[in-house]
Order: sequence, then structure tokens, then C-alpha cells
Amino acid sequence: MMLSSNLNRVSLGVLAGLLFLAGCQTSQVPLLPKVVKEPGDSAPLMVPPGLAQLPDPEVVEVEPSRYGNPQSYTVAGRTYQVMASASGYVEEGIASWYGTKFHGRRTSSGEPFDMFALTAAHRSLPIPAFARITNLDNGLTTVVRINDRGPFHADRIIDLSYAAAVKLGFASSGTGRVRVQVLEPVQNFYLQAGAFTSLASADSLKAQIQALIGHQAFVVKVPGDQLYRVRIGPVQGRDEADRVQRTIASRTSTEPLIVPF
Repeated sequence: MMLSSNLNRVSLGVLAGLLFLAGCQTSQVPLLPKVVKEPGDSAPLMVPPGLAQLPDPEVVEVEPSRYGNPQSYTVAGRTYQVMASASGYVEEGIASWYGTKFHGRRTSSGEPFDMFALTAAHRSLPIPAFARITNLDNGLTTVVRINDRGPFHADRIIDLSYAAAVKLGFASSGTGRVRVQVLEPVQNFYLQAGAFTSLASADSLKAQIQALIGHQAFVVKVPGDQLYRVRIGPVQGRDEADRVQRTIASRTSTEPLIVPF
């Protein structure tokens, strides 16, 4: 009995040590991507009200995921390359969705999967990335945040959360034809139309410009600077900034400078 008790204590000690080491290793290595949709994945028994009207997530600048962006990774014997940039990405193909089977599990970005949030899994886009998904059969559209890897079916290009599938109108069918278009944050700009030693001159140009365009013009005086500067904005996006610049240049004697906000 004494020998058996001692052996049991040794075995328990070894097991505890192995579990401790396993826990330490888990926190240091990248998470494995989600593999193919498993049997038993399904829609929730109760669908939250208003799921089809969820507001799109805001497209913002985000830091790349620490563990979600290896140069490559291998699933089921096949190696996938992760794109260095998502800029300009557009693709059309078949989308699927995933739900209860993975709800609460950790995604490739490290956060838990929420089937009621507007997220998606993609094989190669950087994590996170934002994309507009359009159902090519009914025109419905939504924005998703890509935070996971998959789907690992050759005939599918993206795996959407259950909520995204509801918004796009194919939750009941399981798959749908979609367009995936990556969205990038729109940078704001202001335009500087002139700099004057006279406040009256600056106010005169400000009034002239505000009559021409649909953006606010204002006069600023930088501390330590003797000049009054006429600025317009903020203007969202470079295209709009270019349009405002052309409008002012064509109707006044000045061509504003475009400056990041």
C-alpha cells in the first residue's frame, strides 16, 4: 500500500508538471486555424431580434494580429500563404457560414468567435482586415471584420459568421454567391487655401471659399506664427480633397495645399 501510494503521488506529480508545461507552451505558440466546417454545425435555436439589421462595423486602422499572420501555415497537408497586404483585393465565389459548433472558440486572431457578430474567416487575407460582402443573387451587402482562417474547402472563398449570413440572406441555404471587396480606412485631409498677415484678408478668402464648396472653411493662427491661415475641412478621402482643390483653383486665384488631417 505504501509503495502504491508513493507511485500514485509520483504519477500525479508528473501529470501536473506536464499539464503546466502544456499550458505554458499554449500561450507562446500561434493558434491553429479553424479547420473545415464540422458535422453538427448549425444555426442557433434562438435568433436574436434585429440580427438582419446589425450595423456594419466601422472600418478603422488596426494593428496586425500577433499570431494571425504567419507567412504561411499548413492545414490538412496543404500550405497557404498569407498576403502581406489586403489593398485592392476583390474576389467573387461561394461563401459559407459557421455557427454554433465554433461559437466561443478562439479564432486565429486569438479572440473568441461570436456567431452574432459581423466577422469572417479567410485563407490568405491579413488579420484583421475589413471587407464588404455582397450577395450576387439578391444585392444584399454587409461589412465584416476578418479575424479567422478558413474555409478549407476548395470551392469556397470565405466563411462568414452566422450573423453575416443572415444579413446577406443565405443563412437558410448554407452557401451563397458573393463578392468580397477589401475596405481600407479613409484618411481625412484638410486644405490650406492661403496664409495672410491680415485677419481681414483671411476672412475675405474664407467667405469666398465657403460660398463655392460644401465644406467648412475656417481661419487659424498657429502659436508663434504671425500668419492667419485659411483652411478647409476635414475632408474625407483623397478623391474628395482633390475635387475640392480643383473647384477652388478653377474659381479663385489660389490652389489649396492638401494636408493629412
